[in-house]
Amino acid sequence: MSVAKTVKFITMGELLLRLSPPNYEKIRTTDDFKVTYGGAEANVAAALSNLGIDSSYFTVVPDSSIGKASIRYLRSNDVHCSPCIYAPDGRMGIYFLEEGFGVRASKVTYDRKESAFSRFDFKTVDFTSLLKPFNWLHLSGITPALSSNCRELCTLALKAAKKLGITVSFDCNFRSALWGWQEARDCITEYLPYVDVLFGIEPINLRDESGKDLKDGLSMTPTLEEQDKIFRELHARYNFKAIGRHVRYVHSGSENSLKAYLWYSGKTYESRTFRFSILDRVGGGDAFASGMIYALMREMKPDDVVNFAVASSVLKHTMHGDCNITDDEESIIQLMNQKFEIRR
Repeated sequence: MSVAKTVKFITMGELLLRLSPPNYEKIRTTDDFKVTYGGAEANVAAALSNLGIDSSYFTVVPDSSIGKASIRYLRSNDVHCSPCIYAPDGRMGIYFLEEGFGVRASKVTYDRKESAFSRFDFKTVDFTSLLKPFNWLHLSGITPALSSNCRELCTLALKAAKKLGITVSFDCNFRSALWGWQEARDCITEYLPYVDVLFGIEPINLRDESGKDLKDGLSMTPTLEEQDKIFRELHARYNFKAIGRHVRYVHSGSENSLKAYLWYSGKTYESRTFRFSILDRVGGGDAFASGMIYALMREMKPDDVVNFAVASSVLKHTMHGDCNITDDEESIIQLMNQKFEIRR
């Protein structure tokens, strides 16, 4: 039986209200906004749920119509939201997105200070009891950037998962608008002993004997040999089951290429390179993470894992909203094999 048939997945993070002008307009010129909901961890839960994985989500939202609407959106994608908390205090986190077009890049503006999620006292949550029904936990580096309370959430959840023997995946996900580079490196490095599946290689401390970080100076588009060296060093220190990262080539705001690398069973694998036009870039990294998690759960061959993951990300770029809403595994497999013919 595939692991995917028996897995019970849960992820934790802040759910955000997303507001974006339609038709690639700018905020300064629009009189209308499209409303949707998303967040790094919620995007992964929704993608996996659409592919048939039993997926749950833990967050804190205000006990208001907006908070309830955001949870309803996830439930509409078959994500179990019973662990979610409706808080009497705090507000809904918001982000504004100007979608890029041509040479104009996309732009995100956050408005999430004092949100119900960032203010919540997570020491009041019994994470051992919360996580007991599950066998896979996913977190991201965005959560600890939000507040000291949110760092406590990550610490408590990771320790509980370790105690329960739960598989843990972690997406490094650095956001410069939320915290500093070295602060992020120091914090996330402390989480790594609890992680089984890692996405991204930054922000992480990976220092040699002289104190120099081995990743400093690494190309943003590394060769297979360069990436293998870093993966091997990370695995030697933390014994990860798998490490994945995608590499983006930006041709314009509307056209990119993606490929990915995967560390698995002592070897680094390289995906095909996909060139594509962009409808909506936000959530592409989350789609890569969800695609790789799904492929690992389905026990695909390593070459297929890395190609399925990058194809999932490419497909997300063709959809409005944060989430890769694809309930057809075969459509991702067709794309990963670079078959674009109409299916009848």
